[in-house]
Amino acid sequence: MSTAMKVGAVIITMGNRPDELRALLDSVAKQDGDRVEVVVVGNGSPVPDVPAGVRTVELPENLGIPGGRNVGIDAFGPGGTDGYDVDVLLFLDDDGLLATHDTAELCRQAFGADPELGIISFRIADPETGETQRRHVPRLRASDPMRSSRVTTFLGGANAVRTKVFAEVGGLPDAFFYAHEETDLAWRALDAGWMIDYRSDMVLYHPTTAPSRHAVYHRMVARNRVWLARRNLPAPLVPVYLGVWMLLTLARRPSGPALKAWFGGFKEGWTSPCGPRRPMRWRTVWRLTRLGRPPVI
Repeated sequence: MSTAMKVGAVIITMGNRPDELRALLDSVAKQDGDRVEVVVVGNGSPVPDVPAGVRTVELPENLGIPGGRNVGIDAFGPGGTDGYDVDVLLFLDDDGLLATHDTAELCRQAFGADPELGIISFRIADPETGETQRRHVPRLRASDPMRSSRVTTFLGGANAVRTKVFAEVGGLPDAFFYAHEETDLAWRALDAGWMIDYRSDMVLYHPTTAPSRHAVYHRMVARNRVWLARRNLPAPLVPVYLGVWMLLTLARRPSGPALKAWFGGFKEGWTSPCGPRRPMRWRTVWRLTRLGRPPVI
């Protein structure tokens, strides 16, 4: 069953890293087993030259990370099982690089062996040092990045998703633009009965970076955190979750401008539409808790 699974890949680009994009595409082309179908989405920019056989979509404006990835998802449908031409989609940052030739085959095996598995989060490692940043291990107990485990969220630019998940719970939330869109999808998937694995043996090389390099980081992190809670949490947990995150933010002692941007985003999260509200069931809250990350942190 596992070897028959068709694998595709979605890569979004701003067109400003052509050499890195070509190296990533080469690493995808070298994957063992059947060919991985690739769609590169130019998110408000032309797509650099790509090898023959790689499909491209050029968007007239930047739709953000979730919006760009949703366009890539849609490029694989309609067709096949559950409306998609492939069974599994890889989502890869355009400046990343698959470290080994067997990642796609490992995905086929993992999804084929576990019908409840919906999403796999890869390990991100610096290509020079091999280091995995703590924030790239999607669980609270993140000190050992070499330990694979069930988790409650995943990394946006280094993952694999069973397309049946999208058919069942929908895609990423377009309006988020940047930050927390993966957790929104993860919570909806978990509520529908899917599981998420972090796999340390599936590696994407990616240079070590700080998320705050993005100018809009602090505002969008705060705004989207509020939207995430409003969309997905049972009403009693919304103030608890957001209160905990406010305390954690203050404890990290951000700069004055960063804190101002954060509170601006926090306010925006309450005063702007968050999209449809579909609170998770209490049994999903308990499931998240058993997996080590109750939805209050």
